[in-house]
Order: sequence, then structure tokens, then C-alpha cells
Amino acid sequence: MNGEFLTRVSNAPGLSGFEDEVQQIAAEVFDECCDETRRDRLGNVIGLKRATIPAEGGTVRVMLAAHADEIGMMVKSIDEHGFIGFAPVGGLHVASTMGQAVIVHGRSAVRGVVVPDVPPKDQYRPLAEMLIDVGLSRAEVLDLVDIGDAVTFAQECAQLNDDVFTGRNFDDRIGTYCLLQAMLEVGDVQVDAYAVSTVQEEVGVRGAGVAAYAIEPDIGIAIDGSLCRGAYSELRHHTCEMGAGTGIYLMDNLTIGDRGLIAFLFELCESHGIPFQKTVGGGTDASAIQRTKRGALATTIGAPVRHMHSTVQLCHSADIDATVALLKAFLEHAHELPLSAR
Repeated sequence: MNGEFLTRVSNAPGLSGFEDEVQQIAAEVFDECCDETRRDRLGNVIGLKRATIPAEGGTVRVMLAAHADEIGMMVKSIDEHGFIGFAPVGGLHVASTMGQAVIVHGRSAVRGVVVPDVPPKDQYRPLAEMLIDVGLSRAEVLDLVDIGDAVTFAQECAQLNDDVFTGRNFDDRIGTYCLLQAMLEVGDVQVDAYAVSTVQEEVGVRGAGVAAYAIEPDIGIAIDGSLCRGAYSELRHHTCEMGAGTGIYLMDNLTIGDRGLIAFLFELCESHGIPFQKTVGGGTDASAIQRTKRGALATTIGAPVRHMHSTVQLCHSADIDATVALLKAFLEHAHELPLSAR
């Protein structure tokens, strides 16, 4: 895998609704490897790699989608002491937010911290009552920051050891990396392959539906993190192990994967020697793809990610490589999947 490229993709800020910087990376990649690149009004970036050999009976449209947005905050108030109140954007956890370093994306980037709390009886204050301290007076803050500015966590991508990376937004920048890398590496295809870097997934799977409505895919695969056993409740409830291969979703909270498509993915992994795991859980862009217009055969794949929605998410490089390999194999063989498969 390309650790330098993963770091670039992961470190780009991209709060839901503010994905411009990471979407610029996606657009640059699609310009390099696709026949056509466009953006829609919501902010999705769509790359089209046209079929080299059109299939008999019409060209099949395949949509791959990975969401570019990450969870974070929006500035909602500035008090008399210069402390910043915020509204959560996406699924923030109280314990994972408190005491974290952040960047306020104002007129210039302003670094700060979410004020730590030492509550009685471990009853932490809710997110709505937390404050960001940037170490400046109210007047200085007002010169730099305005209501509505985006706030992201400051944790950057890092390599923990030979195999494992950590980052604040591996949900879903691992998916973004896998999508972009697969499109750079894939050979000739016999389907029209639409690669979509979607927006606003973390606040309701918004971007994927808009893109799918325009594309009308026959087949759709979302690329997102597979829930991974690690610590605490994850030991009991999640099915994937870090380092054991890409995850193939059977079902999540929003989608029951198409059985024929899932079986086809299993067969591709077995025939190409790609390690894979079955996974259940979460909720991804596949739900919007599956239910748009006439519907599509759809499911989700993705490398297992530990500690989702924290600033210390972990992912194994072998799982990332397996995900890229499966995406490439799928695009090169997608024309072999009967659209009536169940």
C-alpha cells in the first residue's frame, strides 16, 4: 500500500458539508485515471471509467462509493471569555471528544482543545455544554472565527508499527483511499464504472442518494469500515478481526446486501486469493444506492477499523490491500454478474 498517499487523504480536513479539500484530491485522481470527472451540486465528485468492450445487451453501470466526510463540530457560540461552543456534526462520542486537540477552520486555522471535564460521579457534561479553548481573548477569537465555521479534530495519520496505521477519520478515509487507489490500478473494464467520493454520509447518507439518482447504477458497492473486534463492547458484538482480510457486509442497519452480489464477491476473493471476512453492522452509502429509482444490486465492503468515531482509529495495511484488490477484481469481472442474481 501507499502510506504517503493514505496520509495525504486522511490528513485533509473534510467535515460533513465542508469536504472541499479532500474532494480536490479525489478530483485530481479521477482526472488522471478516468474518462470523465464531474461534481454535482451537493459536492459529490464522480469519476467515470467507460467500458473498453461494451457488453452484449447494453453496458452495465457500476457505482463504487466511499464517503469523504468526517465527524466533527460547527461553531455555534463565542462567550465573553473567548470560549467556543459547538454543535456536533455526525456521531460524536462524549468520552472521545473531551480533552481532544482540534482545529477551527476560520479565517485562518486556529488550534484549540476541547476543555477537559472532571465531573462528580463520572457524569460527564453533554456535548451541548462542552467548550473549545483556543487560548485567546474574545476580541482575538472574533477576528479569526465566526459562527458556522467547521471544527475538525487535530489528530493526524500515523504509522504505529510495520502493519498498523492510526487516524482520526479512518471512517471513511480508508474507504476513500481504497476507492482512489483501485481506480488508479484497475485495468480495462467491460462496465461503465462510476467511482464516487460522496459527501454528508455521517449526517444521513445524503450524497450517495443524489449521485445514485443521476447515475442509475445496476450494481453498487459502498466502501466503508468494517466493524472490528478490539476492546470493550467490540469484543462481543463485532465479527471482523484486524489483519484477517477485507470485510464483506451481509447486512447492516440500513441495508440487506444482495445475496447474488455477495456470493459473487466471495467467489472473486477465493479465485484471486484475497483474504476476506463476513461482517454485519453499521450503516453505509449502500442503502441509498440500493433504493434509488429502480434499485440496484448493492452491498458494502471495507477494511476492518477499530475504535470507530474516535480520534485513534486503527487499520491494518494488509486489510487495506485486500480491499483494493477486491475492488479491482470486481470492476474487471462485474460484467459476469447476472443482474437477476439473487
